[in-house]
Amino acid sequence: MSRTAFSAQGAVAVGPYSHAVGSGEFVFFSGQTPIDPETKKLVDGGTAAQTERVFRNLFAVLAATGLTPDDVVKTNVFLVDMADFSAMNEVYAKQFSAPYPARSTVAVAGLPLGARVEIEMIARRPQI
Repeated sequence: MSRTAFSAQGAVAVGPYSHAVGSGEFVFFSGQTPIDPETKKLVDGGTAAQTERVFRNLFAVLAATGLTPDDVVKTNVFLVDMADFSAMNEVYAKQFSAPYPARSTVAVAGLPLGARVEIEMIARRPQI
């Protein structure tokens, strides 16, 4: 099966990878960290502010694929400290509507550039 790469101006790649790759009916989104695309630096503020920036970055890529948050079926959230779960979850809850995508949240030892949170997604193209 072939794959199609997608890029978005509102997201930053800090390595040799695509922002998203479509394969068949699914689009797989690389993890986004809270990097401001204009300054190329992490946003100031705590986990809530970083989670908001992560979703702005992710949704810029999502829009570049022609999809919307309603097409997201799975997310993976990476936190450097599970004490940040509530702050992340409060922002996360406002990004999707019911039924919510499936989700995993895991603690990691570290994230690129010292980020507190990173999120990746999988979306499914609507069947016509």
